[in-house]
Amino acid sequence: MRLWPRQQKRIDLAHARQPCEWMERKDHIDLFGAAALIAFALHLSFNQVVIKVTAGGFSPVFAAGLRSLGAVVVLLIWMRLRGVSMQIPRNAYFGGILAGLLFAFEFTCLFIALDITTVSRASVIFYSMPVWLALLAHVLFPGEQLTRTKVVGLIAAMSGVALALLDRNSGQASWTGDILALCSAFCWAGIVLCVRLTSLSQVPPAQQLMFQVAVSAPILLLIAPLFGPLIRDIQPIHIAGMAFQIIAVASLGFLVWFWLMKIYPASSVASFSFLSPVFSVIFGWLLLSEEVAPSVWGALVLVASGIYLINRRPRI
Repeated sequence: MRLWPRQQKRIDLAHARQPCEWMERKDHIDLFGAAALIAFALHLSFNQVVIKVTAGGFSPVFAAGLRSLGAVVVLLIWMRLRGVSMQIPRNAYFGGILAGLLFAFEFTCLFIALDITTVSRASVIFYSMPVWLALLAHVLFPGEQLTRTKVVGLIAAMSGVALALLDRNSGQASWTGDILALCSAFCWAGIVLCVRLTSLSQVPPAQQLMFQVAVSAPILLLIAPLFGPLIRDIQPIHIAGMAFQIIAVASLGFLVWFWLMKIYPASSVASFSFLSPVFSVIFGWLLLSEEVAPSVWGALVLVASGIYLINRRPRI
């Protein structure tokens, strides 16, 4: 049967909107998923180095504000091109604003921490987030009680964080930087809880991310002058670093993360988070020539092992 051009176009569009086989929901991590999650862990870890380098041209809080502002623009363009609705239910506003406030405080702490301490120290502490999330989930979510394996993981990871905090002889150690990195990890866990406990969970991922960057951008830009001069010694590398953070991390990067979460089991995706502090320490050592003391390597092993055990799926 011959179809009119308009009918054929409708059929083609219908097929285009159907997900490809490899994009359908899966119950396990396949080869593509493993490669994508390892690449994403590398991506986030490299970003820690980029943040520290970019601080040479922009003050930390001002850089965080510019990143959020740029991410708003990129997300608006992306949502427009993809036809993602801008309409947000009223009952999601409380959770969205709260998540945005936590996002602002998280990156205020993290950017300052990376400015005054090493990437390796800040990353080991920052990526302890799953530890605090597991503790809170044990109290708040009936189906997520701590198992024996998770308790072992918690003890290992918390011991690693304590080891990193107590070591004051590894290069650019800073109590302020360490505590700020820990606060940023708490805020990150708070954002996850905010999404799960409020109506924000009913909002598509792009809108969740838009809430966080749109609320945090004006806050960060307004408070930035409180932390010293906004501009330092700007060079092309600092501008390139800012562009990388805006496009590859704060907007499109996190959208890829949400996309992977929709395809693969959340627990399996989370288990790859133990790679991020490992890669961050290695990048800081290789790219910034940071001195990594044996105690920091030990803390890294404990935290990474603990995160893996916390997210490990029990055998049935």
